[in-house]
Amino acid sequence: MQELVDLVAHYGLMLIFINVLLEQVGLPVPAVPTLIVAGAAAATGQLSAAAVFGVAVLGCYIGDGVWYAGGRIYGRRVLRLLCRVSLSPDSCVSQSEYHFERWGKAVLIVSKFVPGLSAVAPPLAGAMRMGWPSFIFLNGIGISLWAALPIGAGMLFSSEIERVIGALERYGLLGVELLGAVLAAYIALKWWERQRFYRALRLARITVDELRDLIQRGKQPVVVDVRSPVARKSDARFIPGALLMSTDEIDERLRALPKDRDIVFYCSCPNEASAAVVAKRLIELGYTRVRPLAGGLDAWIAAGLDVESHSGVT
Repeated sequence: MQELVDLVAHYGLMLIFINVLLEQVGLPVPAVPTLIVAGAAAATGQLSAAAVFGVAVLGCYIGDGVWYAGGRIYGRRVLRLLCRVSLSPDSCVSQSEYHFERWGKAVLIVSKFVPGLSAVAPPLAGAMRMGWPSFIFLNGIGISLWAALPIGAGMLFSSEIERVIGALERYGLLGVELLGAVLAAYIALKWWERQRFYRALRLARITVDELRDLIQRGKQPVVVDVRSPVARKSDARFIPGALLMSTDEIDERLRALPKDRDIVFYCSCPNEASAAVVAKRLIELGYTRVRPLAGGLDAWIAAGLDVESHSGVT
């Protein structure tokens, strides 16, 4: 552990910047412990508290800015990329959309303190076409709070932190191995949660061609759009004739769906997460002809099929 203190003391600002930047781009390298140690070093005069705060904010701004720009340029495709590389379950996207719907732009102020929301909020803000000034201002408040709290805690409890470091130092290599084991356990837990989430989504999908065939043969499948209001606002298109169900009314409307017809749920989320979760809920109620649409709305549009929007058919 003393090696970490020495690194922070000698290469502190660069180390803090790189650690924060790597965490913000999605790697499992938590920066809060480094900021706490840096705060303790600032309390003893080894580092400048203002400089520590400045490089932490800069690293965070750059990481968030890259994801925000990706969201503006590539839309929801960047969210699918984020979910493929993230250790968090894909449901973080729908949860983040819920928070955006509930709190609006102000969600950026608290996003750093909500697990799963921190990584998704910047690209989602970009995909929703939030303006640069609003993003920079509101995200800046959140970044400042996120950086100031651990730095302040390190400065306030510098003597206690030194005692903890001293205790770990006495264990030598064992102390380093213990910290490594804790990080490995955290990564393993996140991986297990992700696999459990994927297992919950293992339902047979219906393809776009199969759904189109059902419609053309007059089977009258019930098509249900389960995207969040935030997702529909960012893309107003939907499959012709689809029922629109928001998350807060799904439970009360699910039982009204017919059991003698095929029911197809679709969304625009990674791995059809929302559609699969709702389909599974319906199966638990005794429905048997229920499937999520493979690829969701994006696959339907990519196939060149007709869609409707709030402004008409396209």
